[in-house]
This record gives sequence, structure tokens and C-alpha cells, in this order.
Amino acid sequence: MKINGLRWIVLALIAIVTIINYLDRGTLNYMWVANTKVVCAAGDYTYDAAADTYTVLSDGKSVTLAGDEVTKLTDGAIEYVKHGGIAKELGLIDVNASAEEQQRQAKNMLAVITMFFMIAYGVSQLVSGKIYDRIGTRRGFTLSALVWGGADALASISTGLKSLTFFRVMLGLGEAGPWPGTTKSNAEWFPQKERALAQGIFGAAASVGSIISPVLIPMLFLAFGWRVTFAVVGSLGIIWVIPWLIINKKGPKEHPWITDKEREYIISGQPECRVSCDTAKSWGRLLSERKNYAVILGRFFLDPIWWMFVTWLPIYLIEVFGLDIKQIAMSAWVPYVGAAIGSVAGGWFSGLLINRGKTVNFARKAAMIVGSCFIIPGMILAAVASSATMAVIMMAFILGGYQFVMTNIQTLASDLQTGKAVGSLAGLGGASAVLGTIISILCIPYLTQSGDWTAFFILGAALVPACLLCVFLFGGRIEQLNK
Repeated sequence: MKINGLRWIVLALIAIVTIINYLDRGTLNYMWVANTKVVCAAGDYTYDAAADTYTVLSDGKSVTLAGDEVTKLTDGAIEYVKHGGIAKELGLIDVNASAEEQQRQAKNMLAVITMFFMIAYGVSQLVSGKIYDRIGTRRGFTLSALVWGGADALASISTGLKSLTFFRVMLGLGEAGPWPGTTKSNAEWFPQKERALAQGIFGAAASVGSIISPVLIPMLFLAFGWRVTFAVVGSLGIIWVIPWLIINKKGPKEHPWITDKEREYIISGQPECRVSCDTAKSWGRLLSERKNYAVILGRFFLDPIWWMFVTWLPIYLIEVFGLDIKQIAMSAWVPYVGAAIGSVAGGWFSGLLINRGKTVNFARKAAMIVGSCFIIPGMILAAVASSATMAVIMMAFILGGYQFVMTNIQTLASDLQTGKAVGSLAGLGGASAVLGTIISILCIPYLTQSGDWTAFFILGAALVPACLLCVFLFGGRIEQLNK
């Protein structure tokens, strides 16, 4: 049996598991604080004028609300916010504290859990690159999906902060693999001129996962609760392994289903096939090569932008604009539409320049500059947005520009290295990115403790020129180091 376009089918499977990856990643963020606005009809509550309190029935229990916690509607009904989510249901925040103090506790705890997740994610980025280089992408993706899918499903049995953090650590250990793994897979399955586009499709899949997350996860949470949501979403990665093992039998040189024409097209378009180095490189050797710091430091500064929004977007919309979980489901997906477009557009743009005769060096750097021109103005306008709608639209430009740049930075690993060194360099870049992300994640609760998120956007804007400076300063001319 021969299949035309087999490389795109392999990439499609990677795109699907990347969507699942981001669903698993988003479970905690969208269920950590999950407030709902409740309307109580006139006659279904009692009002104590002397104490200025309202008594309502919630989940079979009588709840007393202060007057300033209630909005009186024109028909005599009242609206109030019912606080919920994992943090409250596991008893991790003091429900007797003020609303501001509860927000502070929730943000600080989420930052700590995310920090441990990111440490595990960073270690996995570093190690996964070496593992994928050693065991190959077929077994590498299988291992990653089983680890992270199992971890997210088992988070359903969490009983407190320690157990929940443990499962998020395991999630981080599994989830990082596809990033160096995809870079390596694209280097194997695509000619150089198509790699940025392939990387862009991979990035777009991450964005699609982020689009689906704020819709699907709250829907499952409201219908079944957080424990069932963890179990359902976590099982998807485990199920994905079945078609992956069936279809991705071998690389393009040996796969029994690939046509001779496609095999020749792939291999003839790979410049590394014209050099003799296909051996692994040590981290020490990779770190001694100046050009590699275009990837390592470029990602150190750029990646935190993505994680700032992935981690804090729900909390931002709750704290600044007072959205509940249903309203978040209606709006939090918008920024990731921009990210999906930016991923594909960034890869397409640099590929277009190469097809028109421009060098890889020119194409990658030009794409990074174009993408940056969307990020910084978007940060400025989002910082002064007067409505949630305007804020999420500006974030669509921010994340679209981010992915436009990131698609090309991630592709640099295969532009600079060959064979068994590609995953290792991508892993070093991923680990560096995690370090930068941990620093930024820990800073956010302090930068936003007054409820003013302006400093959040200033930090994001400042990271962009720092990234470009590292790429241009250390990268020099982008070309294979083994020539």
C-alpha cells in the first residue's frame, strides 16, 4: 500500500496530539477559579434591611450575602457571584477571607503549582530532546502521550495541594516532549523549504487546543465537575497512541507506505543529507557553538509571553472585567485564533521568501521582524483596553505575532543542526524557555497585586526586542553548522 502525502498525515497526527496536549494543560487553569453568576428571582430570597444582607438557597444550603455582593435587577431579582473551582472545593483558600484576599491566595497558589509544573516541563524539554534523538520520534511521542495523559487523568483523584501538584509535575514531564520531538520529526519528514510551514501547523495546533480549552473545559466542569473533566481529557492522549503506532511505522527513508516520488522529494530537499555528520552532540559541544544561542536565548526571552497568557488569562478576565466561567468560555478563545493564524502565516511567509530565492537567513529573520511588529503595539493597546472584548482582540494580535516569530525560532534548530543533534538543541532551547517562563510566572502575582495589570503588558512588550537582539547578535548568518 502506497499513500501520497504521507508526510502530511504524520504531521496531522502530531497536530492532533498537540491539541490534546493543550487541553490537558488547560484543565487546571480554567477550573482553578470557576465563578458563576447566579440570578435569583424575586421571592426566592429574603432581605434583611437592618443588616443589609440577602439570604439565598445555593446547592441546598442557605447562604447569606452582603449587600455589596448583590446586584439588584429591575424585575426585583438579584444577581450574585457563586465562587467555585478546584481551589475552593479542595479547601485550599480561606473562604472567610475578603474577596481580595481570596484572589491573592488563589493567584499565589496557582503560581506555585505552575512553577513546579514548569520545572518538570523544563527538565523534560532538556531530557526529551536527547531521548527523542536516541529512541526516535515514534517511540518518543508514544512515551510522552502516555505519561502526560495518565497524569492528567489521575489528577481526578487529587485530595489536596500536594497530590494535585504531584500530578501536574508528572504532566509537565510528559507534555514537553512534542516540542523538541516535532522539530526533529519535521527535520526527518520535510525538505528545508517546508519545515517552517510544518512547524507553523504544529504551532497552530497548539493554538487550536487553546481555542477549544476555554469552551470545552468549562462545559465539562459545569456538567460533570472537575474530577470527571480531568479523567475525560486525560484519556484522549492515551487513545491517540493507537493510530500513531499504526501509521508512523518508520522514517521516510524506510517507511513501506511512502511513494518513491515523495521519498525523493523529501531527501533531496534536506541540506543535511549533503553533510556527513549524523552523530549526536553533547550539551557541552552545543553550548560551545555561538550560533546555537540564537535558539537558546531567543526562546528564553520569547516563550514567557505565551505562558503569561496561557496561565493568567482566566484570572485576568475575572479580576479586571469580572467575567464568570461562562463568559470566559465565550471570550478566552479569541486570542488563540490569532495565534493559530500567526503560526501558519509565519511558516508560510518564510517559506515563500525561500521559494522566491531569498536565503534561509533572510527569510527567518524577516519573518521574526514582521511578527514582532504585531506584538508590541498589541501589548500597549491591551494594557489600556476598556472592555474585555477589546482586550481579547488585542491579545489575538499579540499571540498571532508571537507565533509568527516563534515558528521561525523553533525551526532554527533544524536550520543550524542535523540528524541526532536537532532534538538536543531544540531541547536546550525548550529548557531555556522554561527558565525564562518560571521567572515571569513568579513575578506576575507581585506585578498585579494591586489589581492593575499594566505592568503585566509592559513586561511582555519588553521581552520582544530582547529576543530579537539575541537572535541577530548570536545567530549571525543562519546556516548549517556542519558544513
